Amino acid sequence: MSRLRAALPLILLVIAGIALFSSGLMDRLHPEQLVQHQAQMRANIATAPWLSRITFIGLLTLAMSTGVPGTVIIIMAGGFAFGVVEGSIYSSIGLTLGTLILFLASRYAFGAGSKHPPALVDKLHHGFERHPVAYTMFLRFVPVAPFGLITVALAWLRCPLWLFLGASWLGGTVSLIFETSIGAGLGDALAQSHGHFGLGLLMQPRVWMPISAIALLALLPLLVERIVRRRHRNALGNAPAHSQD
Repeated sequence: MSRLRAALPLILLVIAGIALFSSGLMDRLHPEQLVQHQAQMRANIATAPWLSRITFIGLLTLAMSTGVPGTVIIIMAGGFAFGVVEGSIYSSIGLTLGTLILFLASRYAFGAGSKHPPALVDKLHHGFERHPVAYTMFLRFVPVAPFGLITVALAWLRCPLWLFLGASWLGGTVSLIFETSIGAGLGDALAQSHGHFGLGLLMQPRVWMPISAIALLALLPLLVERIVRRRHRNALGNAPAHSQD
């Protein structure tokens, strides 16, 4: 019963994520849908500016805390609705609050951990134990796995709260700035094309530049892995041979 009580917050978050994903709300935030209803959206924002912003932050907080896929759609919608600067600020607040809720719920559910952690946690364990600060920052800046999955893994590893918050805010904000820029750029491009998607949209500088930046971030794990392997091979090659008498 005590273990079920400890896991209850995490279970409730999973249920909320399933409900959010099944509601179809994510489809309504697609850029093409936003363009078709942008007049109504702009009117709603002008009528209730603070309520619309609080609602956006609350929605992203809920999505991040449940680990539901497709949070990038919400972030891009923030760029479409509020612009790059405001959208990035609001998304940063929602991302930080959401990941904090998921982290605390996961750590409460896991307690002191177990002797048999999940495969992902087991892979991250050695690097985290040796260099916790550098490794946590690396996991947040480099997309080696979904953001929510890394949050759960860091909770299992008992990452200090100050380190988790700092790395999540900094690393997450860097990524979402590019995603917000894509949303703002797509909004302008779709408005000019009357809501029709096409290859021409990708040729817009405000679209392809942030997409290229995200692609480079996605390639960083492969680059780091190659560098580590090369150093390991060089270390083995330079190691002195021990002769046996």
